[in-house]
Amino acid sequence: MATRGSRSEKVKRIFQQFDTNHDGGLNREEMAALVVAVNPRVKFSDEQINAILDEVFRTYGEFIDGETGLTYEGLLRTYDDGAGDVDRDFDALGLELNFDESKGVSIASEASSSSIIDERVVESQKKQRTAAWAVSPNHGIVFDDTWKIVDDLEILIKRLKAKQAKDGKLKADNFDAYSDAGWSRELGPSAEIAEKRVFWEESGHDYAVFVKDLGVLRTRADGARSREEAFDGHMAIGRVLYEHQLFKEALVSFKRACELQPIDVRPHFRAGNCLYVLCKYKEAKEEFLLALEAAETGGNQWAYLLPQIYVNLGIALEGEGMVLSACEYYREAAILCPTHFRALKLLGSALFGVGEYRAAVKALEEAIFMKPDYADAHCDLASALHAINEDERAIEVFQKAIDLKPGHVDALYNLGGLYMDMGRFPRASEMYTRVLAVWPNHWRAQLNKAVSLLGAGETEEARKALKDALKMTNRTVGERTTLRQELSTALEIRAFQKITRLSRCDVELLKKEMSDKDVPLSYSGGGVPERSIRKPNLEEILRRLLNFLKPETFQGAVKAINERLLSCLDDTGTGRVDLGMFYAVLAPICSGPPEKRKRIAFDALLWRPVNEGGSQLRKVDATRYIKLLRSIYLPSYGSSEIMEFHGETDASMVSFSEFLSMFDDADWGFGIMSTLLKLEAGDRNRHGNHICSVCRYPIIGSRFKEMKAHFSLCNQCYSEGKVPSASKQEEYKFKEYGSETEVMKDKCMCFTLHSNNDS
Repeated sequence: MATRGSRSEKVKRIFQQFDTNHDGGLNREEMAALVVAVNPRVKFSDEQINAILDEVFRTYGEFIDGETGLTYEGLLRTYDDGAGDVDRDFDALGLELNFDESKGVSIASEASSSSIIDERVVESQKKQRTAAWAVSPNHGIVFDDTWKIVDDLEILIKRLKAKQAKDGKLKADNFDAYSDAGWSRELGPSAEIAEKRVFWEESGHDYAVFVKDLGVLRTRADGARSREEAFDGHMAIGRVLYEHQLFKEALVSFKRACELQPIDVRPHFRAGNCLYVLCKYKEAKEEFLLALEAAETGGNQWAYLLPQIYVNLGIALEGEGMVLSACEYYREAAILCPTHFRALKLLGSALFGVGEYRAAVKALEEAIFMKPDYADAHCDLASALHAINEDERAIEVFQKAIDLKPGHVDALYNLGGLYMDMGRFPRASEMYTRVLAVWPNHWRAQLNKAVSLLGAGETEEARKALKDALKMTNRTVGERTTLRQELSTALEIRAFQKITRLSRCDVELLKKEMSDKDVPLSYSGGGVPERSIRKPNLEEILRRLLNFLKPETFQGAVKAINERLLSCLDDTGTGRVDLGMFYAVLAPICSGPPEKRKRIAFDALLWRPVNEGGSQLRKVDATRYIKLLRSIYLPSYGSSEIMEFHGETDASMVSFSEFLSMFDDADWGFGIMSTLLKLEAGDRNRHGNHICSVCRYPIIGSRFKEMKAHFSLCNQCYSEGKVPSASKQEEYKFKEYGSETEVMKDKCMCFTLHSNNDS
């Protein structure tokens, strides 16, 4: 195998190639030529080139020599920082390093341009027909026999591709356009895969023959003269398969490489990427953790890879719905590599996903500062700005995202929603129309377009748009809860239960978590022992409690819990939560008999170190719990008065029965739980053909019948004080029916009374 030469000599040769005016520096024009030349399969726009140059010249300002530009030392530093692959770029430029053995120094020369094939260009041609990664000394091919395996594998894949393309089985747009990551990422995740995904037909005869022949190549790799050479063979096979998006087969090779060298970073990292693309997020996470462990114990050899491992680990966690945990790894990546704009963007988007809007704005602004043409970051920043009511600025940022990428569906859709919120219905309708031009079957956009047209007074157009929406889906817009005392507040809590799916979480699971998990003690500023836990660790507990949820649904649940519960439990912003108190405030809204919920809430408070070992609570802890419960679930009721009435310095203790009295107190406790239980049971109640006289929806739950005008209302409309416009009265008298059985009993009672009067 030809000698690759030293790293610095290669950088020097690249520098000399593009320093066309020989002034000892690479100006913007020369640097742009370098970026384009080393990425021959990537078509850069002028905006993309300028963004890359801005990042390089800003990051390496200390190596900029006036008007001459980036010095040789600066270019060398960019490669040292992992901004590019020296060997890949060197070979992409068609350069070679030949060694003058008599002098012992390297002499750089360009590859021969002759069309005559001779001994000197055979190796160069081998490189050109193989992916650029293969010639890298850090991640590429080391042994000569591995090159032979790779050549044979390329032939097998080419044969399979030709057969499947001929039979029309290969589904691949832009197959030949698929390329490695660009200038700023060496081992980045396969962002291009989502847009240029190739789907191989795996059930046919041709594919079976390919797998059989592939097995022969793997056997050849296993039969190598050394463990290192076998590892080299399997890694190369995996990389070639990955490049051609044969992910299942690539995973087999990377797994075999993991067996051969368990503490090597590369096979775990590559296996994790394969598993993620195959939507096996949990397994991907485990591989990335193994890669992280190997990188952290491997010294400086893999230090530059750590940020990317952190990023991919975060992405895998998001795939599981573990967004709080993902935030931690995105932060680590950004700390290790402050110029990693993608890590900052992902951090901002994840923070937005869990409702940390101001922190999201900060992270996304930093990502955009480093990469001004980052359309996705602009879109998420605008959404975060809208969440903190900076609507005018949000419009500007959404528009910037659309300017950068005119077909950006999320930006168009979310800007439409913002215009709707502002009452600017014609503009909203325009945005939804543009969404449908890109994504014709986007039923939500179609439905919202109908609503915006109606708001703009375009009744006929709205009716037509609504018909189109109904053709796309049978879904309807859900009811929206309005805050109001008693029933309206219980409806709001019920909505929170549904969003988080906690009403499907058996309260006994909380007890199991308290008995099975040993949480270490920590101490607050006042020296009080607590079983506190960091939010990402708490998210893992929630994942066990809500293990029946899909990742995207779980993410929504965590966001709701973070916004409503954790924000109160971590009011000082330490990032830690008192776990016992968390279980206690969760218990009343989990599933199970009401007395069991209250008992486990009491047990959770006893589980806290300040009460542990006894059968009674300190009254001050019980009081603090009730106050916290009210502030979370009954914010409109007010909760500060409870301390005045019951006192916070009371040293007495309370038993479970006394705790129940405090809990069930209608004025200062959580007496609303009885109404909540009625709503939970009411979800299964139907009232025949009765519909609400206001909203016209079938009545589910309780039916409120006005005894004089004889109209009926659902829970929601009754709680909002709505009545039909044709039934205006000075006074209303309602009777609540939980089911039609109660109605029949009422009718029977009336019939009995009338019979007695007649006699």
